[in-house]
Amino acid sequence: MDYKEEILKLKKDKNALILAHYYQVPEIQDISDYVGDSLGLSQKAASADADMIVFAGVHFMAETAKMLNPNIPVILPDLEAGCSLAESCPYDDFVKFKNKYPDHIVISYINTTAAIKTVSDVICTSGNAVQIVKSFPEDRKIIFAPDKNLGGYINRITGRDMILWNGTCKVHDLLTTEAIIKMKEENPDAKLIAHPECNAPVLELADYVGSTTGMLNFTRNDNSKKYIVATESGILHQMQLASPEKEFMVVPADETCSCNDCPYMKLNTMEKLYLAIKNEKPEIKLDAQTIEKAVKPINRMLEISRKLNLI
Repeated sequence: MDYKEEILKLKKDKNALILAHYYQVPEIQDISDYVGDSLGLSQKAASADADMIVFAGVHFMAETAKMLNPNIPVILPDLEAGCSLAESCPYDDFVKFKNKYPDHIVISYINTTAAIKTVSDVICTSGNAVQIVKSFPEDRKIIFAPDKNLGGYINRITGRDMILWNGTCKVHDLLTTEAIIKMKEENPDAKLIAHPECNAPVLELADYVGSTTGMLNFTRNDNSKKYIVATESGILHQMQLASPEKEFMVVPADETCSCNDCPYMKLNTMEKLYLAIKNEKPEIKLDAQTIEKAVKPINRMLEISRKLNLI
């Protein structure tokens, strides 16, 4: 079966909007209506004018799309496509943690479950996290969850002292300075660009730190010809499309030099995408109360982002 041809036909017949994260396989990125990071995907979901949103990403992203556009069915090709970072912050444990700091507001990274969003004051993405934090007075007490690496990075560059939940993204946290130093020695003309979910020693080596969209834009506009990329390997497809004359090397996941792939993101395949549109399932289901509570901090993020001209 020619999945590309069949997906395009079904998409037209069913008036479906396909949203894909940068970490999806190239074939899915190429067939999608929009490819982006969490902030851009949230915007597209909120403004979607379609009969169905098909989300080629992971569970928390599809949940966010459902919250922002609750009247449209949101389909996720594989319900097992979770997130190690979201899973590192269980609801009951986090509520107990939050209760220790009753005078703190909660800024939660978008890589969280719907349940965590219901007990958050504002959401952020890697693309706007620094600006969201800086939008609050310096003396405002803040809990930042769940990524301690991103939170630590924000603390260092803003001088804040946010209380950090002890969570990490396995894909980014396992990247080591040893692997990067070796790559830099072998490629002295290459710049290191890194996602802020990486650990602090990696970020200290970086020439640029930013979201996936930030890294993509940096490589578009920068005059270097070679880059070492410290994030999930899926972003290299868009980098290569935007700058075909440049060379991109992803930091390996381990000493075997295996690609740094998110196993959850890569659960989505062209076959599953085809079946999801054809059968209009699996569908993301959230109760009205959860949507009402969880969408408030997301909308607050979008509101702050608009005021700061970030979107």
